[in-house]
Amino acid sequence: MGVKRYELSEAQWRRIAPLLPGKVGDPGRSGADNRLFVNGVLWVLRSGAFWQHLPERYGKWKSVHARFTRWTKAGVWEQVFAELIKDRDNHYLMLDTTLVRVHQQAAAGKGGPATQALGRSRGGLTTKIHMICDGLGRPLRFLLSAGQRHDCLGAKALLDGFQARSVLADRAYDTNELRQTIAAMGAEAVIPSSRSRKQPIAHDATAYKLRNRIERCFNKLKHCRRFATRYDRRACHFLAFIHLAAIMLWLC
Repeated sequence: MGVKRYELSEAQWRRIAPLLPGKVGDPGRSGADNRLFVNGVLWVLRSGAFWQHLPERYGKWKSVHARFTRWTKAGVWEQVFAELIKDRDNHYLMLDTTLVRVHQQAAAGKGGPATQALGRSRGGLTTKIHMICDGLGRPLRFLLSAGQRHDCLGAKALLDGFQARSVLADRAYDTNELRQTIAAMGAEAVIPSSRSRKQPIAHDATAYKLRNRIERCFNKLKHCRRFATRYDRRACHFLAFIHLAAIMLWLC
């Protein structure tokens, strides 16, 4: 039987199966149906449909949603992602953000907008996704903030623990503090000077052209409708879908 739309191929499944709960020797119930479950969540991620519209072949939607929530709370998606990115390129790191519209069904999360990374910008109610990529344009880390927050505010946390020869970012990241952080890493800041800087700082224009790789990465991730639009009330659920979308890029 061929692989259905949105589902994992045999090669992709072999790469992540050992990283999931329910293996032989793990405590608790067996994960014999892990592949079916992950394929069901991928269907929701790619289609953007309501959970209750999940095709019957994946099981009862309430059970799949409950398990997705358990795995999210346990950090399973982030753990799988963390294992995959160990084979990253360390020549360049790239920083950027993207805004996603928040669907009306996600606007009533508990705890208020501030705790769920909700804010207002020109597009209305939005969430900003801060991302760092490696030199090949593969995602390495994500942060969420309200849509009106400045791009540069999450940069230091995104860079924490990583090493590279150069860090590429657009002029929105041109702050003295960030340049000092990059210098402390032993890396070169490839960042155009902002128009407000009185004495412009030169940057490697040739290397800067590679920054389009992170923009292309965002474009690929937005093929997943649950990445391109936020339908989840809870920020942790939205971030879980973001990590799953990123996992699929690393499995390509």
